[in-house]
Amino acid sequence: MKIAICDDDKAIREYIVSLIRDILHNADISEFQSGEEMCSANENFDISFLDIKLQNMSGIDVAKHIRSAQDKYYKAKSIIIFITGYSEYVEEAFDVNAFHYLLKPIDEKKFKTVFNRAVKEMYSTEVYQQKYVIVKRNNIQKKILFKDIYYIESSNKKVIFHTKDGILDIYGKMDEWQEKLGDSFYRCHRGYLVNMEKITAYSYDTIEVINGDSLILAQKKYPEFIKVYMRYAKNGGTVNV
Repeated sequence: MKIAICDDDKAIREYIVSLIRDILHNADISEFQSGEEMCSANENFDISFLDIKLQNMSGIDVAKHIRSAQDKYYKAKSIIIFITGYSEYVEEAFDVNAFHYLLKPIDEKKFKTVFNRAVKEMYSTEVYQQKYVIVKRNNIQKKILFKDIYYIESSNKKVIFHTKDGILDIYGKMDEWQEKLGDSFYRCHRGYLVNMEKITAYSYDTIEVINGDSLILAQKKYPEFIKVYMRYAKNGGTVNV
C-alpha cells in the first residue's frame, strides 16, 4: 500500500509515519514538505495525508490535482485524509471527496481508528476493481471489468454495454444483468442500468455519467435513487458528484 504524507512540519510527518508503522509495518510511505513536491512526484497513492495550510500550494489544491489526474486517466479514487489545525475548511475538504478530516494536535486513538477504516476501505475497493462479468457474442467470450462499465441500456431483445473500451451489444435481459452486477449498479429506468461509480451529476429526471452521456431517471424512482446513492456513498463508494 502506497501512502503519502504532505506536511511542512517534519516532526508531524515523523509522528504520522510512526502511527502508520504501528498498524502497517511494510507500508510504502513517501514524505513531502510541500504541495508542489508531492504533485511533481506524479504518483497515484492509495492513501494521502494532507495538511491544508502549506506554504504556497494548499492541501485543498493538492487534493484537486489528485482528483483531476484520477479523472483524466480513469484511475480509481484514492483516499484523502486532511490533517490540520483549522476546522473552517471542513466543507472544502468534502468538496474533494475527502475520506476524513483530523484536527491537530493529532489524537493517537482517533488517528488509528480513521486509518484502520481507510485501510479496510482501500482493500474493499481493490476487490471491486477486480470484479468482472463474462459476456458471450458470436461464440466469443469477453471479460468486462465492473469498473470499466459506464452503464447498460436495453434495446429490443438486446442489452448494450457502454464501456471505456467502446460499445458492445448482446442478446439478453436487463433483469438478469441487474442481478449479476449487484448493488454497485442502479436500475434508474427500465431501459438503463447505471454504474454508480460513474455518476457525475443527477437531477429529478436525469443522471449524467463520466463519459458525458445522460440517462433517464424515472421520476417515480427519484426518492429511492437518492436513498440508494447516499447509502452507497456512506458505505465508501466512489462519488464523482
